[in-house]
Amino acid sequence: MKYQQKTRSASVGAIARLGLAALVVLGGGGVALKLNGGSKLEEAKQVPKALHDVATTAGTQTLVLAGGCFWGVQGAFQHVVGVVSATAGYAGGSAATATYEMTETGQTGHAEAVEVVFNPKQVGYGQLLQIFFSVVHDPTQVDRQGPDVGKQYRSAIFPLNDEQAEVASDYITQLGKEGAFSRPIATSIELGKTFYRAEAHHQDYAYNNPDQPYVYIYEQPKIDALKRLFPRQYRERPVLVADRAG
Repeated sequence: MKYQQKTRSASVGAIARLGLAALVVLGGGGVALKLNGGSKLEEAKQVPKALHDVATTAGTQTLVLAGGCFWGVQGAFQHVVGVVSATAGYAGGSAATATYEMTETGQTGHAEAVEVVFNPKQVGYGQLLQIFFSVVHDPTQVDRQGPDVGKQYRSAIFPLNDEQAEVASDYITQLGKEGAFSRPIATSIELGKTFYRAEAHHQDYAYNNPDQPYVYIYEQPKIDALKRLFPRQYRERPVLVADRAG
């Protein structure tokens, strides 16, 4: 969904979509979103831990992934203990097409993506993947997430090396064998793709616009689910791009 549509629909369109969706209050104050029409979303739930992980290093490590609108993906990971930064951007296409307007055409190869830099002594690559599959998005959705449709909203992992690719592939296979979801996982593994930082106004968007209906309906529930399902990994104060810039 284009940025202009997301913001312009704040008073009408997003609320009207409640005709196709119902907000479900969960125990502990969490909120989940269930679609009553179209492609039904899997409810947030804690999936099994990864059996294999990337080796711990002395410095930080980086994970790049995509799971729908980058506002919510970024917003959720900004609340994870051990995450040093989470930056919204694009991955899958070229530098020449790494803009919001071009990515939204769905023809560039890019997905709205988030670059997560983390301290592996506090949170591992495997645990971040567990959070990604549990609460950040629905990995069974094909080229869409909720109301947003197109290849730019696909579920994807962009490994930075062969080790990350192998761990991600093994984890997807593991979740499939264990029947973690009612439908097949659609997440692609796209090795060798460059991450490009998104425009400034897209950074920290969920944090800066908590009352915008699109954020409130579709993005905040991801943060609520993180707090409910991963309380030990949740921190109240997010790590913001603006804090690092300042």
